[in-house]
Amino acid sequence: MNYLILTETEFFGLINGNDETINLNAAYGCFVKAVVELLSDNDTDGVKIALAYAENELEYHNTQYLAGGVKSHTDLFVRKALSFVRKMQKQISTSRLQVPPLSTTIHSECEKRNKDTDNIPAIRWTGKASDLVELIYGVSEMGCINDGETSLKEIADYFYKMLGIQAKGCYNIYSDIKMRKNESRTYFLDRAAEKVNRRMQLDEERERMRR
Repeated sequence: MNYLILTETEFFGLINGNDETINLNAAYGCFVKAVVELLSDNDTDGVKIALAYAENELEYHNTQYLAGGVKSHTDLFVRKALSFVRKMQKQISTSRLQVPPLSTTIHSECEKRNKDTDNIPAIRWTGKASDLVELIYGVSEMGCINDGETSLKEIADYFYKMLGIQAKGCYNIYSDIKMRKNESRTYFLDRAAEKVNRRMQLDEERERMRR
């Protein structure tokens, strides 16, 4: 996990004085979304570290503003962000909060189909919304469905239907992904490639040990 993921948001760019072109209120909203999305990550320890790092940086800014003695518009948002991060830390430590990455609803038709097909259980997407969007765009760009003649919308609709979920804002999520600051913005696809390669290495090591 990228433990600096929250401090690399546009919100931190603003309060650090590195970017004055973004509306502070909008940047704060994106920061909150980033925190909520982070909570759906299965790496609980990593989430705690990322939140702790963000809290530390926000506390530094809050201390600086208090030392200055002058309340400002930015100070208000820093305190709001700090309060929100601390509330999320409390929730994840007490109840191990699990935030659903997408607005999910199992289609009754899918449930009925599963019952009619040897009682196969419903298959649902339980990863983050952005991960699914990365996958959809990756499949679309590779042109591996219908020789690349199927539109992105059709592919997205198919994935959502196949996984038995309802999802909104595919294009909005893609826009958020484009705003990531890392050199590679495809976090999910990069991690997936890394894990698959690692699995193949482990399989090869086990095969050598059996010889």
